[in-house]
Amino acid sequence: MSIQSVSRQVASFAAGRSPMPQALSALAAAALAVGLSLVAMPAQAQQRIAEAATGPFAGLAGNWSGTGTITLKDGGHERIRCRGTYSVQSGGANLQQQLLCASDSYKFETSTDITQSGGQLLGTWSENTHHVGGRVSGHANGGSIQAKAEGDTFTAFLSVTTHGDRQTVSIQSPGSALTGVLISLMRGSR
Repeated sequence: MSIQSVSRQVASFAAGRSPMPQALSALAAAALAVGLSLVAMPAQAQQRIAEAATGPFAGLAGNWSGTGTITLKDGGHERIRCRGTYSVQSGGANLQQQLLCASDSYKFETSTDITQSGGQLLGTWSENTHHVGGRVSGHANGGSIQAKAEGDTFTAFLSVTTHGDRQTVSIQSPGSALTGVLISLMRGSR
């Protein structure tokens, strides 16, 4: 059945000249079912659709701060305090982040600039205290970001999970003096 034929039958039905054909009834029922499934879609799936339209960083803008723990190569642990600013552009497809963290023995100040393109995260990072930097790559899905930061002498694996105004950051860097970092951040707190 062609589109023109369906259009003529719909026009006849609307004018009261013929009953709705069975094919159109099936089509209307299918359209209704799809519409209802979108309304009843779980919140997580709706969030994924919104993020696809707006970019994975859309909900991250603002000031963040919190505390956590660093794990040293010798197995020791230290408390760490962090604060950062997340700036989001391009409809949520670009994130520029400034993050300052300090413990009793360590201080690091990082800057990142990451863009989503074709489902992949690509960008750069720099650490201003030790004057190092490199590339970031990874992917984002829902409220989760999985990434790898690489430099000439440094590789770290990052996992960032965000739920509203709360965020957990896990960094693993096997073989370095600082082998792990686990930070809980809240937006708007100082």
